[in-house]
Amino acid sequence: MSTTKVSPELLEVAERCQKIAREKGASEVAARAYKVRDVNVQWRDGRVEQVNEATTRGVGLQLYVDGRFSSATSSDLRPEALDTFIGDAVTMTRTLAKDPFRSLPDPKLYAGQSTVDLQIEDPAYETVTPERRRQVAQAVEAASRSVKGAESILSVTTGFSDNRAESVRVHSNGFTGARVDTAFWTSAQVSVKDPDGRRPEDYAYAGVRYVGEMPSAESIGRTAAERTLARLGAKKPESAVLTMVLENRAAGRLVGALTAALSGQALQQKRSFLEGKVGQAVGSSRLTLTDEPLVPRAFGSRLFDGEGLAAKTLPIFDQGVLRNYYVDTYYGKKLQVAPTTAGASNLLVALGDQDQSGLLKDLVDGILVTGFLGGNSNATTGDFSFGVQGFRIRAGQIAEPVAELNISGNHLDFWKRLAAVGNDPWPYSTYRTPTLVFENVQFAGV
Repeated sequence: MSTTKVSPELLEVAERCQKIAREKGASEVAARAYKVRDVNVQWRDGRVEQVNEATTRGVGLQLYVDGRFSSATSSDLRPEALDTFIGDAVTMTRTLAKDPFRSLPDPKLYAGQSTVDLQIEDPAYETVTPERRRQVAQAVEAASRSVKGAESILSVTTGFSDNRAESVRVHSNGFTGARVDTAFWTSAQVSVKDPDGRRPEDYAYAGVRYVGEMPSAESIGRTAAERTLARLGAKKPESAVLTMVLENRAAGRLVGALTAALSGQALQQKRSFLEGKVGQAVGSSRLTLTDEPLVPRAFGSRLFDGEGLAAKTLPIFDQGVLRNYYVDTYYGKKLQVAPTTAGASNLLVALGDQDQSGLLKDLVDGILVTGFLGGNSNATTGDFSFGVQGFRIRAGQIAEPVAELNISGNHLDFWKRLAAVGNDPWPYSTYRTPTLVFENVQFAGV
């Protein structure tokens, strides 16, 4: 059982829902009650453009009735409304087709939950005032417009947002778990006017669990402006096979495309190019990826997953070899394998010993990819195609900006080209990806 404190009212609602559903005829029930507060201030070109504040409360039920399953939600938490809502939901469930694979998890999988303090709730959350949110957003814009070359800036949009979420889960077979978390985000998006009439854009952002750890408004604003101004004059280069250095904050896009094929649903429905490849090398020896749910203050951290399974470290790739899939209780039964966890937490890439500049210094010719522009990845076949932008690398130095490039291939081949890994994981995401270096990448340009 999680010992995280939530509002007593939420725990009472979840327990009441579970009890009512059992009384109405459900054989098993998972009830979740939650309360989420979101605040967002958007500032654009010298003035407040938008302010949003919302608090959402609700319940979500998973009902198992006579071999049938359904899920239902409601935002009306009045006792009389819950009784009617749950009664109707149970009645509706009885009309569905039976599914012998649906059930709550084996209670044994709830055991062994860590007692580590994840530090995902900031006690100072209530000290963040409307004035502070506005001041941060305003200061970010001022910093963007203070950089050299700012006369080329057309527009600056900045923002400060925060949220606090409480939730509690109660299962009829013995699980009770709760969590409270906070998050704070600051961002800036800048557009500039290129001499040829185009309007390049770029951005910077940061997110933290504790507001006191937020990078300065000046650093975020300046970074956004400097990145955007560096895009001026970007051209579409000739097609070539080159080394690709993938910036840490962009690398999560490729890692996410790779791990999309790891779900139990994709495996069971024959829509995964990684089906049957546990124990096989599908990437280079540089690829070691671990799902780690117990990282303090990280955005994917948790003591239990969405089914209540105790959160544990899960190796995904070990020196290129696939070790595990993401399999929940339902698809575990269908696949006749033990469940691991329903979905990813924090994805950590084993780090190398150099930062981006160190990885670049010995590169004679290549492209530093700083962002993706559309594209897709097919989890069934492994084929992908992405538009990219970035900078040419010449003699170990970042040179002219490039744009309108495309990379394509197949993940089973592409990840074997991983030649080096940086030591600079991106901290503001569940994907803690460092700079990645891939050899012999086909760039389609002119």
